[in-house]
Amino acid sequence: MHIGVAWLGFALPNEPMGDIYHVYEPWSLHALTGAGIVGITEPWVYPQLALVPMILAHGFDPIAGYIVGWAIVAALVDAAAFAVLVGRASSRPRVIAGGFWLAFIAALGPVGLYRLEAVTVALSIIGCLWIVGRPWAASLLLAAATWIKVWPAALLAAAVIAARRRAALIGGAVALTALTLGGVTLAGGGTYAFGFVGEQTTRGLQIESPVATPYVWGTVLHVPGFQVYYSPELLTYQVDGPQIGLVVAAMTPLLLTVMAALVAVGIVHVRRGVRFVSLFPPLSLALVLGFIVCNKVGSPQYLAWLVPSLVTGLVIARRRWAAPALLSLVAAVLTQLVYPVFYDGILSPAVGPVTILTLRNLVLIALFVWMVVRVIRLPAPLRATTPAVAAP
Repeated sequence: MHIGVAWLGFALPNEPMGDIYHVYEPWSLHALTGAGIVGITEPWVYPQLALVPMILAHGFDPIAGYIVGWAIVAALVDAAAFAVLVGRASSRPRVIAGGFWLAFIAALGPVGLYRLEAVTVALSIIGCLWIVGRPWAASLLLAAATWIKVWPAALLAAAVIAARRRAALIGGAVALTALTLGGVTLAGGGTYAFGFVGEQTTRGLQIESPVATPYVWGTVLHVPGFQVYYSPELLTYQVDGPQIGLVVAAMTPLLLTVMAALVAVGIVHVRRGVRFVSLFPPLSLALVLGFIVCNKVGSPQYLAWLVPSLVTGLVIARRRWAAPALLSLVAAVLTQLVYPVFYDGILSPAVGPVTILTLRNLVLIALFVWMVVRVIRLPAPLRATTPAVAAP
C-alpha cells in the first residue's frame, strides 16, 4: 500500500509531495550543516520535535534521494504501528481496524504520506492502544506526537479525561515536555520554544478550511471583493472578502470554546461513571474534528487525524464504529480529489472542484455533529441494586 501511494506522489498533478523538497529538506539541511535550526535560532510553524523525522529521512538519501527517504521513514513508522495494532492477526476487531487504516491511506492518497501526519498518526495509534494497559508509554508517545504536530493534544486530553490512571498520563506528558523544553533551552532556543503558537494565530483563512467555503463560492460566482491569493510567508493559498478580518479573529476563540465545551461534557460523563471504552473514542474524535471544522487552516493532510480515534473505536466496538469509519473514507476520497487531483480548479475556483470541496467539508461537519451528539447522549452505566428480600 505504501509503495503504491508513494508512487502516486510522483504520478498525480500539483506536487502532492511538494512540502518534502520545498520545506522539509531545506529545513533539515540547514540544521545538519549549521546554517540555522528552525525552532531554535528562528521562529517556526511547527513544534521542535518535528525536525527529528525530517533529519532521519536523510539517512535514506543514498537510496534514491530525500523524497524516497521520507517515504521510507513514514512506511517504517507505520509498519511498527501496524504491527502493534494487528499483532499476529488473532483478533478480528484489530484486523478490521488495520484493514480500515490501509483503506484510509489509499483513500487519502500521497498527501497523507508526504507530510508529518504520516509519523504523528502512527505514534498516536500506538498511544491510543496503550492508554489503559501502558499509560506511561502511551502518554510519552502522544506527547512526542504533540511536539511534532499539535493535533495529538486532543487525543491526550481525551485520554486524561476518560482513563482512570490520569496521574501516569499526565506524568508522562509532563516529563516528555520538560525534556523537550530543556533541550530547546540548552540549545539556545528558549525564546522560540512556543513560537509555533504565534505562527498559527497570525494565519488567515486557508482555502480548503470549512469556514472559507463561502468565500471560495464568492470567487466562483465573481462576486466583487472575493478572491483567492497566495501567502508566500505561510506557503498556502488563502481567501479574502467582506468581513474577513472579523471571521479570522473569531475562529481562534470559537475553536477554544468548542474544545472547552467538549472537555466539560467529558468530565461530566466521567463523574456519572461512563467507562473509558464508551467515552474515549467518540470524545477524542469529536475533539479532533473540532480542531478541523473550527480551524482557519484546512490542509488536506488533516484528514489523517481521524484515524487513531476510529481505529480505537473499531478495536473496541467494530459494529458501532463501522458507519463513522465508512463516512471518514468518503471524506478521504473527496479530499484526494480536491488535492491533488483537481486542485487547479480550487486555486482558480471552478464549479466542479469547488462542489467536491464543499461536499467534503459538509461530510466533516456532519461527522463532527454526529460525534458531538454521540458524546452528549452517552448513557450512564446501570448500577447494580440489591434485590429486596421478604421478611420471614
